[in-house]
Amino acid sequence: MLKRILIANRGEIATRIIRACRELNRTAIVVYSEADRLSLHVRLADEAYFIGPSPATESYLNMERILDVARACRADAIHPGYGFLSENPAFAKAVADAGFVFIGPPPDALTASGDKVAARKAALDENVPVIPGSTEPITTLEEAIQLAGEIGYPLMLKAAAGGGGKGMRVVRNEAELRQVWDLAQGEARSAFGDDRFYLERLIENPRHIEMQILADQCGHIVWLGERECSLQRRHQKVIEESPSPVVTPELRSLLGDYAIRLARSIGYVNAGTIEFLMDGHRNVYFLEVNARIQVEHPVTELVTGLDLVKWQIRIAEGACVQSIPQPPRLNGHAIECRIYAEDPFRHFLPSAGTIRGLRLPGGPFVRDDTGIYPGWTVPTEYDPLLSKLIVWGNNRAEAVDRMARALEEYQILGIATTLPLYRALVRHPAFVDGQFDTGFLDRYLKTTPDIPSEETDIAVLIAAITYYEERKKRIIPSHPKEKSYDPWLLEARWAALGGGRGHH
Repeated sequence: MLKRILIANRGEIATRIIRACRELNRTAIVVYSEADRLSLHVRLADEAYFIGPSPATESYLNMERILDVARACRADAIHPGYGFLSENPAFAKAVADAGFVFIGPPPDALTASGDKVAARKAALDENVPVIPGSTEPITTLEEAIQLAGEIGYPLMLKAAAGGGGKGMRVVRNEAELRQVWDLAQGEARSAFGDDRFYLERLIENPRHIEMQILADQCGHIVWLGERECSLQRRHQKVIEESPSPVVTPELRSLLGDYAIRLARSIGYVNAGTIEFLMDGHRNVYFLEVNARIQVEHPVTELVTGLDLVKWQIRIAEGACVQSIPQPPRLNGHAIECRIYAEDPFRHFLPSAGTIRGLRLPGGPFVRDDTGIYPGWTVPTEYDPLLSKLIVWGNNRAEAVDRMARALEEYQILGIATTLPLYRALVRHPAFVDGQFDTGFLDRYLKTTPDIPSEETDIAVLIAAITYYEERKKRIIPSHPKEKSYDPWLLEARWAALGGGRGHH
C-alpha cells in the first residue's frame, strides 16, 4: 500500500487528488510555490512543503526540489496530476531511481507517447488509421516545404513534442508555411524544449473524440467509453461531455479496440487517453496519446461510476483492472465546463485578482472540482483554470438543462471569468442539438461579440457589499449588543441598490 502520496501539482487537480487520497486513507502531501502559499490545495492537504519562487521553472517544474521534499517527508509515491512534469519521462525515471513509485505510465511509454511522430508510427504498425502526413520529424523549413508539396495543402504544422494547442499552425500554402515557421518553432522550443515538427493533412472542422483507458501491471487494458471534446477555442478544450452525441455503439467498440491495441504496443500502464479526429464522413483518425489523467476525466467518472484517480493509485499499488466489464456500462450523460479566469469580452485576457465573493451551484447531480475560495488571490504565473463544473443527467437533454441551471447559479465576484460565455453557449441551438465541430466556438465568437453579461449586476453587488462593510464599521461600535449582521437587512439594501433575484 502507498501510504504517503506526494502530489506534484497545484490548483483543482491537486485538490481532486487530495480527496481521492482521503477516501483511500492515504496521507496527502502537497508542494507549493510562493504564489500558492494560501491556495486551496495547501489548506486541504495533510502536509504541505514550500518548493520555491512563483515561476513554474523554479518550483513545479523543478525535479530536484520535488524529489528533495519527497525524501524529507518520507513519501512512498508521487502523483504528477496533469501538466507540469506529468508526461516527462526523465521525471518518471528520476522518481523511480530515487525509490518512489510514479503514479503514471513508465518512462518508456511516456517517451513513446510524448513524441507525436513516434506515436504515429506506432499507430500505423497497429493498423490504427492516422491522418496522412509525415512519418519523420522535421527540423528545417526546407524539409517542411518539400514534404508539404508531397502531402498537399492545406496542412497542420504540429510540434513533435506538442500538446495543449501549442506549436500548432494551419498552413494553406507555401507562403503561409514560410510565414509561420520561425514563430511556431520558437513557440515549440520555449514550451517543450524541442523544435522538431511534423505535418498532417488538414481535416476541416472535424469532431474531436477521445477514448479513456486504464491499463494495469498485469497486462490487462480496458476502455471506459469516449468523450466529446470538439468545443475548443484555438485548439484548447473548453466543454467536454460523455458519451459523444455522434458516436454509435459500433464506433465506440472500434475506438476502444484501437485504443487498446495502441496502448499495448507502447507498454502503457495506468490511466491514459487515446485521441481521435472524426471527419464529416465519420472516418476516424488517430491524433495523439495523452499519457496522464485528463482535465476532463470527471465526465467519464459520472457515466461509469468509477473513480479514475483512485484507480490510478490502485494500479500503482499492483491492482488489476479485469473486474471492469467490457464494454463498460455507461449510464446517462455528463457535461463539463472548464471555468477560466479569462475575460471573454476582452479577447480572453487573463484576469488576476482577489475573489471577493463565491457562490457554487448545487442540487442533484452537480459537481464542482475547484481550487478557489472567497478571499483567494488568483496568481498570474499559471494556467488560468479555476474550476470545472460537471453535471449528470439521465440523458443529454436533461444534462444540458442541468448545466444551464448550474451555470446561472455559479457566481464568482472580483475577477472576470468565462461563465457568461458558457451561459450563452449551452443554450445555443447547435450545442443543444449536438451539431458542432472543433471550429464552431471560434466561428461563434466572431459572429457573436455581445455575449450576455452580468458585469452590471456584479458591479452593483460589489458596490452593495462595500456599502454594507462601510456601514458595519460605523454601526457596530454604537450597538455593542449586536452580535451579528441581519441578512434580511443586507438583502433589502441590495434590492434598494438594484439587486434582486440571484444576488444572494
